[in-house]
Amino acid sequence: MSLKLSRRDTLLAAASLPLWGATSGHTKPADHYDVIVIGGGTAGIPCALFAALGGARVLLVEKSPSLGGTLFWSTGQIAGSGTVFQQRLGIEDTPDAHFADCMRINGATADPELTRLTVDHAGDTINWLAQQGFEVMDGHPVTGIGHDHFTTRRYQQGTKSGLSILDALLPSLNQAISNQQITLLTGTSATALLQQPSSAITGVTVDGPFGHRDVKASHVVVATGGCAANPRLFEELHGVPLYAQTAYPTSLGNGLLLGMSAGAAIVGAEKYACLPGLIPDAYRYPCQMFAYAPLNPAARSPWEIVVNARGERFVREDHPSVHQIERGIYRQPGHRHWAIFDADMLEKSAPIIPDWTRERIANEHQSNTMFHRAMTVSELAFRAGLNPATLTATVNDYNHSIAVGGADPYGRVSRPSPLAKPPFYSIAMQGWTLVSFAGLSIDASLRVLDREARPIPNLYAIGEVIGAGATSGAAYTNGMLVTPAITFGRLLGQRLASGQSAA
Repeated sequence: MSLKLSRRDTLLAAASLPLWGATSGHTKPADHYDVIVIGGGTAGIPCALFAALGGARVLLVEKSPSLGGTLFWSTGQIAGSGTVFQQRLGIEDTPDAHFADCMRINGATADPELTRLTVDHAGDTINWLAQQGFEVMDGHPVTGIGHDHFTTRRYQQGTKSGLSILDALLPSLNQAISNQQITLLTGTSATALLQQPSSAITGVTVDGPFGHRDVKASHVVVATGGCAANPRLFEELHGVPLYAQTAYPTSLGNGLLLGMSAGAAIVGAEKYACLPGLIPDAYRYPCQMFAYAPLNPAARSPWEIVVNARGERFVREDHPSVHQIERGIYRQPGHRHWAIFDADMLEKSAPIIPDWTRERIANEHQSNTMFHRAMTVSELAFRAGLNPATLTATVNDYNHSIAVGGADPYGRVSRPSPLAKPPFYSIAMQGWTLVSFAGLSIDASLRVLDREARPIPNLYAIGEVIGAGATSGAAYTNGMLVTPAITFGRLLGQRLASGQSAA
């Protein structure tokens, strides 16, 4: 999970794919369907497809003009055991090992039943994608990329990132639409759930090219995005501002609001975790990402120190677990942090911002208020808005520990240089996220639960709308966003087609 495409890139990618407009359907929506799927993205497409393949009459509703959702935006990294890609490399793996790795990485904060459901079926999901033409990058699967690694190579990314997954899904979906097994409405919003006094869901109110109408269904699946593009809803649910506008633009939380209107409980807000190293364009919420310094020791050995708004160090900068660095930043005021370094560190280390030159880093202070340079540490602190006395003491303590060969108070091992040669530099950074951790509460049968943990009859949820915290926990666990979305889509589609409502 990482931001990899600009909005311009996304629009260009979307333009290269089929646009399934509402007028391309064979008929107007019928009065009743076996299954209505709200959201034509990572989870909704496989759910609609497998329900149709199982014989169900399916209506797929997508508010955007095209299908795909965050697959346009995402790297599409997925993980599973027993896959054809592992077999090619002679890698032995099991769902039990996958489960243990996931719960280790997220500190057992993910829902164990949903995690178990994912890992038990993830290999079959990936193998099915491979049968549809999905192919992985050279050298994949790997143990990890941007987050804490697995103990086994089971993590892979498609050759075209998220678009590789969409390319694998669309041909079968196209065929099902042509065969009139699926009715597709794009550019159409689901504005309400139809609900009986007993709380059972009986259909959806849709608004689109065919007008405003109620459509009945035996089962309704909410497979929409999260709310990480909706600053107000994100903050209301998480109690934390949406620091950066980096999520897919349609992730506005519509499915969350639909679920809540039917009495669904919201869970997972307490699992919020922020990524390090976003350099904002300004101190405003939400900001835009001006640049990105990953602060991942696995990718770049750090020379600089990292301090909080008080000018104090708070984390072991070379910790082998980037999750521990993320948790350290989570505990800081406003989730803000500053990289502090000197001329020697700038000259000898790999640039802290990938693809930037040292010269640009050294001179960016001339035009950007997130960057500062000064001839003394005290002056640097003043310019950066930090406490000069505290930052000076922090730097002096760091240098003294190196000079006397003392242990670092945070356990840092790699200290290649003291912070002593002017000019001195600081870069202001903000914790950020691409996803929302809060989501609709579901059980292992993917049924939406109310505030008393009772299933709301005929209502299901999969994908981002269940919240990242459900399967990734209070961490960014490898593949545990895209993988469960596709996997739960397959499983739920199959079950609803066969009349099952339980796992």
